[in-house]
Amino acid sequence: MSKLRILFLCTGNSCRSQMAEGWARALKGEELDVASAGIVRHGMNPRAVQAMAEAGVDISGQTSKTIDDLPGLDFDWIITLCGHANESCPTVFGPARKLHMGFDDPPALAAEIARDAPTEEAAMAPYRRVRDEIRAFVEGLPDSLES
Repeated sequence: MSKLRILFLCTGNSCRSQMAEGWARALKGEELDVASAGIVRHGMNPRAVQAMAEAGVDISGQTSKTIDDLPGLDFDWIITLCGHANESCPTVFGPARKLHMGFDDPPALAAEIARDAPTEEAAMAPYRRVRDEIRAFVEGLPDSLES
């Protein structure tokens, strides 16, 4: 039986989509073949890498890439993780089905927090929350895709 192929798509492939790819590899590697990409490339977010490491998943070796870096790859599902990616999702991936599962943007939330409570610990809070929300979503894959 072949693995279900999933692309996690976000705006910059720096945080949410990277977390989803990391969780999917760690929790569902036997069932899923996963990749992540962005509409644009923002580079890896160090706080996302740190939040995942705290949960025991190393994403430091993953790289930020765009959908153009994945030519010719066929996916069964494209899962958009932010509104911008959902609105900008390309149709170049053939028969892939699309699901939007929006999550808050940790860097934006951390920037808001920094104005009121400028500590690194406070800035990490949204990363940890979204990390855990993404984990809960990934734990339901692939069953949640068919419902």
